[in-house]
Formats: sequence, structure tokens, C-alpha cells
Amino acid sequence: MTTTFTPIASLAGGALIGLAAVMLMAFSGRIAGVSGIAARLLPPFVDRELTGRIAFLAGLVAVPSIFLLATGQFPAQSIETGGVLLAFAGLLVGFGSVWGNGCTSGHGVCGISRLSVRSLVATAVFMATGFATTFIIRHLL
Repeated sequence: MTTTFTPIASLAGGALIGLAAVMLMAFSGRIAGVSGIAARLLPPFVDRELTGRIAFLAGLVAVPSIFLLATGQFPAQSIETGGVLLAFAGLLVGFGSVWGNGCTSGHGVCGISRLSVRSLVATAVFMATGFATTFIIRHLL
């Protein structure tokens, strides 16, 4: 299994995520928890903030197209596993986000910056789970 190390692209991506979180907080007073924003697109959460949620998620989806316009190519992506494992992993992430009352963006980006103990614990659990999963997939399976 190969690993692609892209420090500049990763740093730029992290900076953009942080900028988006700050802008959402500054303009709407909301925390940028992507899983929470996505979950609140469905009933019973439909309210006057629906348009803002749709715009935020549309921006996330539109970024590859903006990258294409700026560079002439789509961002390089490499996924070396099958659809079944990806679907299972997505379900686990969704379950973990609901169980942890937030995802990596909400806890990791916004919660840690606010020194939230709950977010520090949640992010530590996310990271430990990611390290363990990577170790199992690369060395035990």
C-alpha cells in the first residue's frame, strides 16, 4: 500500500477548513460541524436556516470544480479499497458522529479551538481509532 504525502496541499486544505469555520462563526454564529449541518437538512430540523446549510454543503461539494478552474485538473485522489468497505466505513463514521455528538470538523476544528474538554476527548478518540484502523489494515489484514 502506497502513501501519498502532500504537505503543501494538506496545509492549504487545513487552512481553508479553518477559514470556512471562522467565516461561518463570524457571519452566522454557528459552529462548522459538517455532520450536524448535513443531519439538519432532514426533518424535523427544516427551519429558516435551511438555505444556509444547503449553501455551506454546496460549497464543500463545489470545491473540486473550483480547483479544476484554477489548475486545469481535478485534485488527485486515490482510494484503494472496494465499495463495500467504503460503505461500511461511512456507516461507522456516521454512527460515531452521532454517538460523539459531532464529527472531526465540529470537535477537531471548532471544539479544540474553543478549549472544549468534550471536543478534546472526542478528537483523541477519533485519532486513536484512526491510528488503530490504519495499523490493522496495513499490518494485520
